[in-house]
Amino acid sequence: MKLATFTAGGTPELGLVQGDRIVPLSRAAPGLPATMIGLIAAWPTIEAEVRRISDSAPNTLALAEVRLLAPIPRPGKIFAIGLNYADHIEESGMAAPDKQVWFAKAPSAANGPFDAMEAPEGGFADYEAEMVAVIGAGGRHIARDDAAAAVFGYCVGNDGTERRWQHSTPQWTLGKSFDTHAPFGPWITTADEVADPHALGIRAFVNGEPRQDSNTRHLVFDVWDQVAHLSQAMTLEPGDLIYTGTPGGIGAAMKPPKFLRPGDVVRIEIDGLGAIENPCA
Repeated sequence: MKLATFTAGGTPELGLVQGDRIVPLSRAAPGLPATMIGLIAAWPTIEAEVRRISDSAPNTLALAEVRLLAPIPRPGKIFAIGLNYADHIEESGMAAPDKQVWFAKAPSAANGPFDAMEAPEGGFADYEAEMVAVIGAGGRHIARDDAAAAVFGYCVGNDGTERRWQHSTPQWTLGKSFDTHAPFGPWITTADEVADPHALGIRAFVNGEPRQDSNTRHLVFDVWDQVAHLSQAMTLEPGDLIYTGTPGGIGAAMKPPKFLRPGDVVRIEIDGLGAIENPCA
């Protein structure tokens, strides 16, 4: 299933995307949780009801006539792994890490799949195409063999980065946490619809120009490694986001570097998960 948060001109609603239509879940079943985090947390007890609604095809809205929001407007946690594709490690001029390299993105960086992303004049804003894993059951001390069961679904994401701020100190969090610098979506594709999250083509374009083109099979540490590792330090909770790494082709590594400017449009696609497209402002 493809689960979205949207507005049809009023308050945000949850929806079930079916082709070019969207089913307003809260209208079809008012008793369901009203937020995506609530829906994910209650999934074991409400999945059958959501599937019944999906199969019954009740009243729908045209997807083109609604505004898709960030599937989870304010995630509890956003973590991202650095240096996790071999070609990105090479272009960064850094040694391949023998341990996972993690940083946090502020929850306030969350942004909609088609909303504007800040690229200040004279700044060093950059894009990073990433597959985003959305935690479902979560937990603590999750074994690698159990990690798949902890993931609810997947999104397309952009790990927006202000490079000057990122590299001004050894800690990357500020440079990774600018408002609007974590667009994701366009919806959550539930894990049961993704046969193998480690076999998906991933691409980024700026103003139509191809910049990144890879496949999630090239992850150095795969999603199961990431879930298992993070959960040793903290409890992973429903709706937490994991940005799983970016391949080579970032603007900072081009010669000369090509940072984002107001008016640029960044499009990121992942096979089976859809696409997001964010204008820079």
